[in-house]
Amino acid sequence: MASAFSFSFAGDDIDDDGQLDVAPVVSPTSNAETSTSAAAATANAFPVQGKPLLPPVRHELDHLMSRLPSKIAYSTLSIGLDDGHTISIPRRELWDVRVQLMAEEEDPSDAAPGLGQHDVKTGIYEGGFKSWESSVDLVKVLASQNIGLNLDAGPFVSIELGCGTALPSLAIFRWALDGRTFGKKLPLSLVLADYNPTVLYLVTLPNFLLTWALQQRGELVVLDDAFTSDGELELSAEVLDAFKESLSANQISLSFLSGGWSPEFVEQLYTSVTRQDAANTLVMGAETIYSPFALESFVATLHSILDRERQQRPNGDAYAIIAAKRLYFGVGGSLDDFVDKMKSLGATVETLREEAEGVRRGVVRCSFS
Repeated sequence: MASAFSFSFAGDDIDDDGQLDVAPVVSPTSNAETSTSAAAATANAFPVQGKPLLPPVRHELDHLMSRLPSKIAYSTLSIGLDDGHTISIPRRELWDVRVQLMAEEEDPSDAAPGLGQHDVKTGIYEGGFKSWESSVDLVKVLASQNIGLNLDAGPFVSIELGCGTALPSLAIFRWALDGRTFGKKLPLSLVLADYNPTVLYLVTLPNFLLTWALQQRGELVVLDDAFTSDGELELSAEVLDAFKESLSANQISLSFLSGGWSPEFVEQLYTSVTRQDAANTLVMGAETIYSPFALESFVATLHSILDRERQQRPNGDAYAIIAAKRLYFGVGGSLDDFVDKMKSLGATVETLREEAEGVRRGVVRCSFS
């Protein structure tokens, strides 16, 4: 069917020149207008500029799976770790995302608020279809911090804010599956949050399916014929059922949230996601502070989550690992500003990684005593 949706995913995936192409910030609306328009806003994953931001919404796994196509095309990103090893993370191809979105678009007028020429359109599209360089940095830090081994220390909760393609969460998921082959199976809760619900079902969930299928390939009969010679994974009902059964058998839960960072978002997180007393709660974010507008809402949300973890699970260890550029040229956000704001709130901040070559980037750990 014809579609007027324009996709020019401004730049190649993980093409980081330090310059974000960001559309103007959406003008805020009153609380009353936001409340009365919340239901309407959820109908479109790319809201119209000037309208209310997307309210926080939980998305059931079965519902997201019902939006999947019959097959997905993918490529594999190999990330070199500091210890000389590599971790391979599959990602759905961007052209395959484009094909599905165009096939689903019945009314061309609904496509106008789409991606267009921008990497990010604040309040409309937050860049979730691309994998950003700082998310690769975050994966390297998770490996150097032996997060995979921590999964055996007790129940573990991971919350990725602004997940997009979810490289860090996929790495944790991969390590968990590897460890559960021979080790004990302690509860693992992976919470994936992105502003756009479309991102969750077009790239986040497909990437989890791909990671699981490639790790289980050769172990499950249902996957023997699921991979095609063209680099695609066929998503039959049997494959999807096996995926859910594997999650249950390994005590792994996936939770999905969309919408803007806000007090309401935090409330949705704690009312809709099943939480256990966790030995460790890790909050992650990569490229989430690209502008002062994003930085303010992200810091407030992060502080609220860590503070609630401290109050509700005083015997657990709750902390955040955040990766970002030192400076977002022409936009205004910076890692130094983030660190200063977190310290002003009483957080202890430790630098875990610095990248001096090319675009300067860093990864920091934040916690409250």
